[in-house]
Amino acid sequence: MVKSEVKEKSDDSDGGGIKECPACGNDSFIQDYQKGSKVCSTCGCIIKEDVKDRGPEWRAFSQEQREERSRGGAPMTYTIHDKGLSTKIDWRNRDGRGKSLSPKRRSQMYRLRKWQRRARVSNADERNLAYALSELDRMSSRLGLPKKVREAAAMIYREAVKESLIRGRSIEGVSSAALYAGCRKCQVPRTLEEIAGASRVDKREISRSYRFISRELDIHLMPTNPVSYVSRFGSELGISGEARTKAIELIKKAKDKKLTSGRGPTGIAAAAIYIASVMAGERRTQRDTAEVANVTEVTVRNRYKELVEELNLDVDV
Repeated sequence: MVKSEVKEKSDDSDGGGIKECPACGNDSFIQDYQKGSKVCSTCGCIIKEDVKDRGPEWRAFSQEQREERSRGGAPMTYTIHDKGLSTKIDWRNRDGRGKSLSPKRRSQMYRLRKWQRRARVSNADERNLAYALSELDRMSSRLGLPKKVREAAAMIYREAVKESLIRGRSIEGVSSAALYAGCRKCQVPRTLEEIAGASRVDKREISRSYRFISRELDIHLMPTNPVSYVSRFGSELGISGEARTKAIELIKKAKDKKLTSGRGPTGIAAAAIYIASVMAGERRTQRDTAEVANVTEVTVRNRYKELVEELNLDVDV
């Protein structure tokens, strides 16, 4: 039987007005939350049954968490400019029973929606956030990024707005750079070329904005590990798990000999996958490997030659 560790005095709200135990006269009771009953701490007599638990359904381990969570409604999110805490009027002209609204009521709801949109975005900063976060959501959906990456990118962009780093720069460029930083922070590998493909700005603009915000916001991110790309590239090439494991082993050996320093992670991953596919008898062409990794065939050729020579691999490529 699960019982609370702390003894408590009975009260009128959940003790039914009983001040003391009718069996032994003790006034200290224990709440059994599993069975929903209140029992005497001395003799075990059941004082009241079917006691409702009026506490929250979540746990809080600090006062800050208790203050943040002591509310109802949808959870807070940084991917919406007002953090998702405002109200929303449905676009469908139907009442709670699903019936269509009268023309007069429709006109009233149209005016309410219009003023609701104006009230949610009241100044320039909120308009900036509303546009940038919607752009982040669009790019994340196109790239298939998880929610944690969207939250991380939104927090980075909010910090850039707070530090007034957006002025004089395009919103699309800074939001794309924040998304790239969020991917690296959450260890969800996406290349600059992939971000640029989903963005409305080119790779050069994203790279310039990323270097700027990472310097100004003091964002220190570790270089991308080529191993992170093996699973995705291997799936697109259709190679077996054995070949992918072999590619990961080759990359780890190359890192031990510091062959990955100063080299692009996608090129290293593509070369390792190419060599592993040959060793596993699942040969893939350099062109197919280069297209999947979004690098040139020359890059794949140069990287696999370095790996073969430095790791003393006996591979007929």
